Amino acid sequence: MVKKKPGFKDCIRSIPDFPKPGILFRDITTLLKDNRAFKRALDALVDKYKNKKIDKVVAVEARGFILGGAVAYRLGAGFVPVRKIGKLPWKTNSVTYELEYGTDTLEMHQDAIEPGESVLIVDDLLATGGTVKAVTDLVKQLQGKIAGIAFLIELTDLKGKDKLKGYPVYSLIKY
Repeated sequence: MVKKKPGFKDCIRSIPDFPKPGILFRDITTLLKDNRAFKRALDALVDKYKNKKIDKVVAVEARGFILGGAVAYRLGAGFVPVRKIGKLPWKTNSVTYELEYGTDTLEMHQDAIEPGESVLIVDDLLATGGTVKAVTDLVKQLQGKIAGIAFLIELTDLKGKDKLKGYPVYSLIKY
C-alpha cells in the first residue's frame, strides 16, 4: 500500500492559548523538522516565483529567515534580513508600525537593495499584516520593486491581506 503524503496542514501543530488565552498558535516547527514536508513546502514557494527574475529575497527575523534564506538560495537571489531595531551593524532605514498594544520598529541596511531590483518578501505567517506592511515600506524606501509577497501560512480571519492591497500575495496554507 502506498503511503499518502500528509497535507501541509497536517504538518502544522496547533497550540491553544499560546502565547496568551484565546490565541491558537500555528507552530511551524513540526513542518520544519519533517524533511519531506519542509522540502515540499519550499518547492511550492520556489515554484511560484522561479520564472520571475527575483534579485533579492527579503525576510523578517526569526522564522522568516528560515524560509527566506532557503528560497533565496533556490532562486539564485540575494538574501536581505529585516531585523528589530538595533540588531543590524551598519547604517539602516527604519519603519515603526502599530501593534495591537503599542508599536514596534524594523530596520534594513541602507545598501540592501538597489533601485529597481525585483524583490520577493517571504515570511512564515500573515496575520494582521502590520509587520509585512512595514517591510514593504522599507523596500519602497530603497526603491525596490516588489514582485511578490509569500507566506507559509495565512490566517484569513485576521484580514492581513487588506494591508497589502496592490501587491501579489501568495499563501501556501490558509486557516
